[in-house]
Amino acid sequence: KTDYRERLEMLSCAVRARAVNRIPKRAASAALHGGFLWSEDKAVCHGSQGFSTVINYSNCSRRGIAGECEGSRNRCRRRTIKTGNRMFSAEAAEEVREVREERTNENIRNVAIVAHVDHGKTTIVDELLRCVSTKCAESAESAESDLVMDCGDLERERGITITSKVTRLDYRSDMTINVVDTPGHADFAGEVDRVLTMIDGVCLVVDAAEGAMAQTKYVLSRALRMGLKPVLVLNKCDKPDAWGRIETGEVENELFETFHSLGADDHQMDYVTVYASGKAGWATTDLALAHQYSSGQNAPDKQTASMAVLLDTIIRNIPPPDLSTFHGILDPTQEPFAMAATTVGYDNFLGRLCTGRIYSGTVAKNDTVALIPRDMDPQNIPDAALSANTISAMFVNRGVSRTPLDPPIAKAGDIVTLAGVPDNIAVGDTLTLKSNPVNKALQTPPINPPTLSIEIGGNTSPLAGKEGTIVASSRVRDRLISETDNNVTLNVTKSDTDSDRSVVHARGELQLGILIEQMRREGYEMTVSPPKIITSTCESTGEKLEPFEEVIIDVESEYSGTVIDSLTGERKGLLLEMSDSSDGKTRMVFEIPTRGLLGFQNEIATLTRGTAVVNHLFLENRPYAGVIGGIDKGKLVSNDMGKSNLFSLANLAKRGVLFIEAGEEVYQGMVIGESSRPGDLDVNPVRAKETNNMRTVNKEEKLYVPPPKRYSIEELIGYMNDDEVLEVTPKSVRLRKAELDAGVRERAARTRKKQLMAAQKGKK
Repeated sequence: KTDYRERLEMLSCAVRARAVNRIPKRAASAALHGGFLWSEDKAVCHGSQGFSTVINYSNCSRRGIAGECEGSRNRCRRRTIKTGNRMFSAEAAEEVREVREERTNENIRNVAIVAHVDHGKTTIVDELLRCVSTKCAESAESAESDLVMDCGDLERERGITITSKVTRLDYRSDMTINVVDTPGHADFAGEVDRVLTMIDGVCLVVDAAEGAMAQTKYVLSRALRMGLKPVLVLNKCDKPDAWGRIETGEVENELFETFHSLGADDHQMDYVTVYASGKAGWATTDLALAHQYSSGQNAPDKQTASMAVLLDTIIRNIPPPDLSTFHGILDPTQEPFAMAATTVGYDNFLGRLCTGRIYSGTVAKNDTVALIPRDMDPQNIPDAALSANTISAMFVNRGVSRTPLDPPIAKAGDIVTLAGVPDNIAVGDTLTLKSNPVNKALQTPPINPPTLSIEIGGNTSPLAGKEGTIVASSRVRDRLISETDNNVTLNVTKSDTDSDRSVVHARGELQLGILIEQMRREGYEMTVSPPKIITSTCESTGEKLEPFEEVIIDVESEYSGTVIDSLTGERKGLLLEMSDSSDGKTRMVFEIPTRGLLGFQNEIATLTRGTAVVNHLFLENRPYAGVIGGIDKGKLVSNDMGKSNLFSLANLAKRGVLFIEAGEEVYQGMVIGESSRPGDLDVNPVRAKETNNMRTVNKEEKLYVPPPKRYSIEELIGYMNDDEVLEVTPKSVRLRKAELDAGVRERAARTRKKQLMAAQKGKK
């Protein structure tokens, strides 16, 4: 009788599952004639003919218990069996548990540290390295100001993370934690997108005083969309204005609302909060202890409040990596090797390098691997001639150092670097063994589209070739194309109007500025055109679309009106939120076309005396906002060639702001300053004072020229007008007119004016 009731209850579960999931009728009725295999949240029924299907028993009172695979480190969990998988025999149906079990590598954790810019990601990663490595701790004591993970010159100079970096933490004796340090600026969001496939969870680092910012929402939305488990780290708890927001619950409520608005499920909403100070090197999950450490009442205990607390939290809350299984393969050692390329590089001695996560199988040194492009049709893989090569070495990253893997064998779930892979590999491609390949490429997440484009070519100014070693436009194009190997958000094509130029599509001014700065330090001379917004057309309505961005501005309250006037006027911005804080600052949230942000950084820095902090993030493509107004600022343009003279510059300084100082080389058409009036003004910065025997009152007058105003490359990208270009060399960055001859520029201006007047008359 009891057995009958149990079977009846199981059948009712099957019927409900069929009603919801459209499971075939005979699969549901198989519960009376076959057996049930229970998992944590699914029931698998086996019919007499070997037909297997998954029955969701979320409303059923019975719960199964997952078993464990003995003699292995990998914990076994049941995997959902797809409806309609017919086995060849009843014996095969009995073995479905072994065929479709999901294994996890309990000794590995793969986690990314994500946050908004300047919220302390890299500092926390450095502290984690010091917890597990004596060598890193010694280097930290010798150079406290340098961060181990900021390995590039530009990263150290600017204090930001530009590229994603993977480091390996050997914690305790049996645990490996692969930590990915990611950029926090929105222009480098593609670096976050390409590493999300490698990880199983994220540590969301948030400045306790600032709360959720634009990039915080972006990286969190991407992680939640992929089903990753988050761990929240409230960093910089020892800041003066941080603890008040923590005690009142303002930060936690704000973040909880952010999770909810981004569509987090119940499992993701149940996150753990760690209170930390990356700079001081302590972390704890106890709110009372965090208050004592932040206020200085007690010193942090190195044994119970070090960054090891965060490592233990990661181990407990971030799930281990799932090991992919393939239908019909009972022996895990026979599974084909599959690895997705996340980072590619080149070494003069080792050849092409590839870093990524292994999803299934194992790989060892001297194995022959084949390359499957990410866009290849699975039906063409068996007949395709795949590129193949032999693995010459295997490495892992500890800190920023590449160390050989010993023994040179890597298993599923780990993140490694392989040397000797095929030369034509790109980010997103799949590596597999040539002797036992997978049947399709691994899926990678889509990347948000670029929003800006510029044209870059060889230097064409009169001073070309005097300061750099690489001037040819073909070599500039080759360098740009090589940058796209790792930088998945960049796209390089040949210009339609000038065959010597290349069109570069990117996310923002900072990303383009970093790329150009890197190239000029390598000896390249370039000419850079003004940026253009990438528009698209709606497929359904045919309407013209352009990118819109969310802008968050923190500024002193006295300048809030100035910011609103600047963004909501001719720049077509829309004010969404505005809130005041106790420290006299105002936070404003805008939505604005990307075109409206070009040149905004320089303007707002001047209007607010450098107190405004601007952060922006791509939202979506929306209908074209029309003409964005604004008067182009007039420029002081040189009409002669030679070295600038102190006498001329002293007189020109009264007409505007200078960009050069005495003794610098200038040429005709070069912009040497900004005029105080609208319209360009041709001036002569080379003319010297006449030498004669006439005695004047001003003969002994001391000449004074104010210091020149210097712009960075990304600032000049947003500053230059449509008729100007940027000359970039290893030693100088000059702004000049695209047409150097003043007469040609004047005739072209008159022609444009006549065309505009004719168009206006035609409308009337």
